[in-house]
Amino acid sequence: MLTFSSLSARQLGFTVLASLAALSSPAADKPAPPANPLTPGFNQVIDFRRATKADVKRATDDFIAGTKASLQAIYKVPAAKRTFANTMLALDNLGDQGGSVYGPISILFNASPDSAIRNQAQRSIAQISKYGNELELDEQLYRAVKDYSKTKEAQSLTGARKKYLTETVEDYERNGFALTAEKRKELQAINDKIGDLSLAFGANIAKDQGFLLVNAADMKGLPDDYVKSRPKAGDAYRIGLDGPAYGTFMKYAESDALRKQLYTLYNNRAADKNLEVLKQLLIERQKKAQLLGYKTYAAYQTSSRMAKTPETVWAFETKLVDRVKQKSQQDLEELLVVKRAYTKDPAAKTINPWESSFYNNLLMKDKYQLDGEKVKEYFEVSKVVDGLFQTTQSLFALKFTEVKDPAVWHKDARMFEVQRDGKLIGRFYLDLFPRDNKYTHAACFGVTSGKATPKGYQLPQAVLLCNFNAPTPGKPALMSHAQVVTFFHEFGHVMHNLLTTAELSSQSGTSVKRDFVEAPSQILENWAWNYDALKTFAKHYQTGEVLPKPLYDKMWAARNVGSGLAASQQILYGTLDMTLHDKFDPNGPETSTDVVKRLQNQITPFAYLDGTNMQAAFGHLTGYGAGYYGYMWSKVYAEDMFSVFEKNGIMDQKTGLRYRDMILARGGTDEEYNLVKEFLGREPNQDAFFKSLGL
Repeated sequence: MLTFSSLSARQLGFTVLASLAALSSPAADKPAPPANPLTPGFNQVIDFRRATKADVKRATDDFIAGTKASLQAIYKVPAAKRTFANTMLALDNLGDQGGSVYGPISILFNASPDSAIRNQAQRSIAQISKYGNELELDEQLYRAVKDYSKTKEAQSLTGARKKYLTETVEDYERNGFALTAEKRKELQAINDKIGDLSLAFGANIAKDQGFLLVNAADMKGLPDDYVKSRPKAGDAYRIGLDGPAYGTFMKYAESDALRKQLYTLYNNRAADKNLEVLKQLLIERQKKAQLLGYKTYAAYQTSSRMAKTPETVWAFETKLVDRVKQKSQQDLEELLVVKRAYTKDPAAKTINPWESSFYNNLLMKDKYQLDGEKVKEYFEVSKVVDGLFQTTQSLFALKFTEVKDPAVWHKDARMFEVQRDGKLIGRFYLDLFPRDNKYTHAACFGVTSGKATPKGYQLPQAVLLCNFNAPTPGKPALMSHAQVVTFFHEFGHVMHNLLTTAELSSQSGTSVKRDFVEAPSQILENWAWNYDALKTFAKHYQTGEVLPKPLYDKMWAARNVGSGLAASQQILYGTLDMTLHDKFDPNGPETSTDVVKRLQNQITPFAYLDGTNMQAAFGHLTGYGAGYYGYMWSKVYAEDMFSVFEKNGIMDQKTGLRYRDMILARGGTDEEYNLVKEFLGREPNQDAFFKSLGL
């Protein structure tokens, strides 16, 4: 997953957030304030460790106060004297600096162990978002860009600069400059509400500390290291709702009743608050779309994406449902065979949603002789990190160096420098294990964008926040193979952020259309499935034995077991998101829970469980509103591009460097379809995508 903060300044709504350069010349008669660890000098390291609640507030306040001079400089240029440098580049600088303040603060909001810092970070993010909304609707800035667009210089622009100008004008007009001043004020108020509601939605999920207490007998079937690592309340074990705790319990616990209880808890995270927050969010988004002249919020969102219209997305989803239905039925039959044998009930005809992971695990062990716990023994976290690094360093001709004693927000976080041809080109951080009040999934957060400046190229920086199994006394941290795949996926976003060579922050790294942004992460998953790549790092944590080829062959044979069910789940998420934003009236009699029930029963073979509200913790509904379809949409392009590696050799550096330079380095400097077509040397197609699903 790519987080909201990983996207470009322009995509965040910070089209015109201001340059901190305006803050760097204190009046001669005043002593300079002490440097803020969150806003260091050009290409200096962010000192997360030293940052306080006051620093978060000061970075936010200084940033907002310091925009005035920069904005005035843009306003004052006479229409006839407008140039790319004094208008468009100035605008890109403003957006970049807004993102550079927002980025570190979002990390503290999602990962700081200090509640005072987290709370201030939440307030600051809301403040910066509101300020961005205000500047998005700044008439003088719009006029500046519009005046520039009429100049001879503007009309002779080509390539990335022309694309930036065109998209900036389109964004302004999509975002309200076709409206009267009075209507724009109304829009700004709606945008502020949307920002507040989105932030509350995420914060409510993070604050949900739900858990299930079970006794020792109830832990039957669960791995020893899982049992040992559970916190206890007296004699009872506490099963939390973080990814590893929940996923492992659902996979191994023999008690059907307790799996159902945990499933119910998990699918009601934040439901007490977020059902109402979601309703209000959908109301405000609908108001925004209609104010801007779009029939629905989905029509508004898709208008600036590869898909262009909701109709294109609906056609895509419908085709997927049709192609996947037969495979998901086969997958269900396989699980039913296991359930009938296990329960000794030959008449069993349904798999409940809290049973699928449990029976899938038995299927893997019995039919495919694949024991997930045995597989985990070959994936020690430190070895996986090494293998991921070896793979990407070799493919893209890079060198990663760990920084000793880094200035990070928590002792678990690690920092790395990235070099290309002996030159430092970026930094990334890893924070891999769960803890209280930390972001609960795995995601890449962009912190600083790459950008050409008079001082040299600004180093891009990114953070990976994950929740993999932590080490236990006497046993290192081991990963399931699914977690290895997730890790490779997220690192694809890191590479997209760090390998950029774009001139403008607004087009660097992951600043691509939202329905393409997952492709560079999805393609990297394939290396976590390739034996030549795996055997370099998949080694038994005790003996050092390389992952045996017969075990790998079983993993490969089982790769598409359940692929139809998994795809139908993804189609459900995409369809739910599009339905809520295109075919749902939040003020009508049907609730969002009614929609979940109807779609789950229609699209997946697992019947909806009454009393659950998974949408309350479906975090993508904020960052990816009317955009979740992009996961499957971009996978089509990812698999098509991977077919070139399959043909030329998965570790072929020549292909790796072509991919690096044609796709990763170029970010949003050209239309995504054109980039893919150039890399492929032909028109893209869906063949490799359907093949990857085993269809």
